[in-house]
Amino acid sequence: MTGKLDGRVAVVVGGGQTAGQTVGNGRAAALTYAREGAAVLVVDRELGSADETAALVRDEGFKAEAHQADITRDEDCRGIAEAAITSWGRIDVLHNNVGIVLPGSTEDLSEQDWKRGFDVNLTGMWSTCRYVLPHMREQGSGSVVNITSLASFAAGPSAIVYTTSKSAVNSMTRSLALDYAPHGVRVNAIAPGMVDTPMGVDSVAQASGKPRDEVAEGRAAMVPLKYPATGWDIAKAALFFVSDDAAFITGTVLPVDGGSALLTASTVPPGY
Repeated sequence: MTGKLDGRVAVVVGGGQTAGQTVGNGRAAALTYAREGAAVLVVDRELGSADETAALVRDEGFKAEAHQADITRDEDCRGIAEAAITSWGRIDVLHNNVGIVLPGSTEDLSEQDWKRGFDVNLTGMWSTCRYVLPHMREQGSGSVVNITSLASFAAGPSAIVYTTSKSAVNSMTRSLALDYAPHGVRVNAIAPGMVDTPMGVDSVAQASGKPRDEVAEGRAAMVPLKYPATGWDIAKAALFFVSDDAAFITGTVLPVDGGSALLTASTVPPGY
């Protein structure tokens, strides 16, 4: 690695992952940032999962700590910023990777479902930014990466909560970028398409009863490049955004999707 993040501190929210055969987006981001020199605070709702990621980072000789937080709780979001400042005195990177899919059309969903989707996909991300951004503003630098979704660009069948909340993440990203640009803070977003992760493939296979390979092959077939991304592909894009290579880029929503954004809206499946 080239040390692009030497001396910096990265907070990866959603840095754990469920069990599966491949690496998740958050874990890949934490490892990628660490390999480039950053000290990493790995945040997850499940402390054991965050611990696993932090241990992997430390096993490679880099700095990492685990922190438990539920981003639907405002006090937990405040605690994320406090934990990083207490440990390392600054925050240079905030990587927001938490999201859930609640399938169903408007008539299928309850008010609780709607609120839950927005609490996790949007409000929790905003709350975390609310407590981290003042530290970045005070130090006059910093970079935020919000993980949105290709589904934020188009409607998908029975995915109104997911597509609407992820579209709002895009708008929030642009608004934050404009508000904090005068303070030297950049805010961008990544919109993954089909990614071979435990959440995207293993969880779907388990829920549907289909073999994992069948699910993975079916998702890959929908990508113009004919193969899915990995968590490492998303992490590499995030590294670009938070490094000095992207010093003049803010307010951008970048599809990392193998060309899937070129397809028509009717071909976008739920869970993108």
